[in-house]
Amino acid sequence: MASVKLTNVKKIYGKNTLAVDNFNLDIADKEFIVFVGPSGCGKSTTLRMIAGLEDISGGTVEIDGVVVNDLQPRDRDIAMVFQNYALYPHLTVFENMAFSLRLKKVPQDEVYKKVTEAAEILGITEYLTRKPRALSGGQRQRVAIGRAMVRDSKVFLMDEPLSNLDAKLRNQMRAEIILLRKKIDTTFIYVTHDQTEAMTLGDRIVIMKDGIIQQVGTPTEVFDMPCNLFVAEFIGAPKMNTFKTELVFQGGKHYVTPYGAKIEVNGDKALALKEKGIESREIILGVRPEHFVLADPKDPGAIKCEILVNEMMGSELHLHVLADGEKLIVRIPTVSLTDDQRRSLVQGTTIYVTFEGKVMHFFDEETQTNLLV
Repeated sequence: MASVKLTNVKKIYGKNTLAVDNFNLDIADKEFIVFVGPSGCGKSTTLRMIAGLEDISGGTVEIDGVVVNDLQPRDRDIAMVFQNYALYPHLTVFENMAFSLRLKKVPQDEVYKKVTEAAEILGITEYLTRKPRALSGGQRQRVAIGRAMVRDSKVFLMDEPLSNLDAKLRNQMRAEIILLRKKIDTTFIYVTHDQTEAMTLGDRIVIMKDGIIQQVGTPTEVFDMPCNLFVAEFIGAPKMNTFKTELVFQGGKHYVTPYGAKIEVNGDKALALKEKGIESREIILGVRPEHFVLADPKDPGAIKCEILVNEMMGSELHLHVLADGEKLIVRIPTVSLTDDQRRSLVQGTTIYVTFEGKVMHFFDEETQTNLLV
């Protein structure tokens, strides 16, 4: 097992294409850390620098306290699982999993023991004599994971291992990786563009954009207190609603005034605004879709909307609505609706929604940073 430390790590392609800039991160022994962000944000490049598959343009990478910048991948004691499985088609599952052990001239009885133990953990014992072409995508990915497992490496690197699977299989494999982590208990560094994977798998999440770390924190921390507008909109599905409005400080209380409504800020958010001495100002307000509720038109906090699209998601409705010319998404649990309400929520219908004062997020209009972080 090992810790990983990245200090001022940088990657430049060509003369001036900056892929990763000033990346600093300490990863604890046995921690499961996830790099997440949109395509091209530098997350896979960072992982490949840790693995030794990409040269480092600046900074240092340490594994277990040893700087590995100049070490070959085979000398870093890491195991890596790729997006495309990378199995040898002419070898059986057993031989694919045993390949790295054979190269190290591990005794045959130990090879057999390691491979069969890994296969049992992954539930692929019955496929050991088959070749990759006879396996499904999920089974092939398990073989790729098993091949990495048998190496007993210090660090386990996974580069979007589930992105080639269909949605149902991806959900299943995600659960299996959580169980696998408990069984092998090593240091994991996992790359994905899927924020659901990041939220469910990671002890901590590293959110990246344009090669720069935006925020590092637990899933709860980045969801409840995003440090800027990018993180707020990236984490959460559907994404957070954001709109320009005014934050008003009046009579010792804070209010927001979206689309002509007036809603008092309360709870911890009200206390935090007062402690920071924030006065009246223009802001970008963020409210997650699940925090909207249907409102009475007479409520001073009611926002008038027109339904554009009603997506029936089973346990909830996703209402795409238009409020004063701006699009919002509202999530309504179906269990909270009467039959008449369900039938009435159709395209073109006018509804009123609101939200509580404790669920708001406040962002600076210019810097887009969270006012309360």
